[in-house]
Amino acid sequence: MGISRYSSIVTMPEAKQPYPSLMDFLCARFPSIPRRIWEQRIIQGKLLDEANHPLQPDSGYAPGRRIRYFREVAQESEIPFTETILFQDEELLVACKPPFLPVIPGGRYVNECLLNRLRIRTGNDDLTPLHRIDRETAGIVLFSVNRRNRNDYSELFRKGEVDKTYQALSHAVPPLGRTRWEPEDRIVQGEPWFRMKSAPGATNARSIITLEEVRGGVARFELHPLTGKTHQLRLHLSGLGFGIANDRLYPELRPESSDDYHHPLQLLAKKISFRDPVTGKQREFISPRVLDWNSLRFRTRRDAESGEKG
Repeated sequence: MGISRYSSIVTMPEAKQPYPSLMDFLCARFPSIPRRIWEQRIIQGKLLDEANHPLQPDSGYAPGRRIRYFREVAQESEIPFTETILFQDEELLVACKPPFLPVIPGGRYVNECLLNRLRIRTGNDDLTPLHRIDRETAGIVLFSVNRRNRNDYSELFRKGEVDKTYQALSHAVPPLGRTRWEPEDRIVQGEPWFRMKSAPGATNARSIITLEEVRGGVARFELHPLTGKTHQLRLHLSGLGFGIANDRLYPELRPESSDDYHHPLQLLAKKISFRDPVTGKQREFISPRVLDWNSLRFRTRRDAESGEKG
């Protein structure tokens, strides 16, 4: 059993009277968790109000009330990669995340996430991520260290005043003569729910993509997201015909399987820069990680040789 050391919060929204029971609200809000599980957690005192008092089975519904709970999973696998702290001061912590590690708890992960690893490592339970990257993506993630100036840094991301640079590798090599693309479209939730898609309507996703190098049948791209939609870069690059190496979601959804730690997604959040709202100084942080170019070239060469023999 994996149980988070840190609480999560859910807020009861406005609702029409007669209000639902606490149990009905929880079952509707978290449909994947059986009613009996919520009943057990309440009996065991695992659901708390804002004053850290255990809720009771007959606790009433109150719009705006915040409920603290602790995420649980039946079994949590250890992710065999380690994050690196690149920088830390009184305002920020900058970490380099390995692939396969989620930034925050979610799905089958509660303690095996970057946030909770760093909280344990630093002893700072107040750490909060200022942005997120996909679980499969490696690279730079910024955290706020304290509440005092947290909103100032969050505002940078909300206003798009943070310059983010990614790198990606693809087995699809563009034709000669084209080295720059500026895709823009509308990205919405697709089917299944964890996969995004382009849809008609007002543009909400824009990127700048540049071909940097081609070696051994592998193309390296530099990517600058101008907006921050989920899976934006993966969708934009695959939409151009240059799907990222080892991507299990785009352009086609691959069958569900265990994580293949030997073949991570070849997408890296390489650099992030911005003007610090507190000090006024220009900040720049660069990931020391590199993409697995050599193994892709080897696989491309091996596949070509197999084709010749066949």
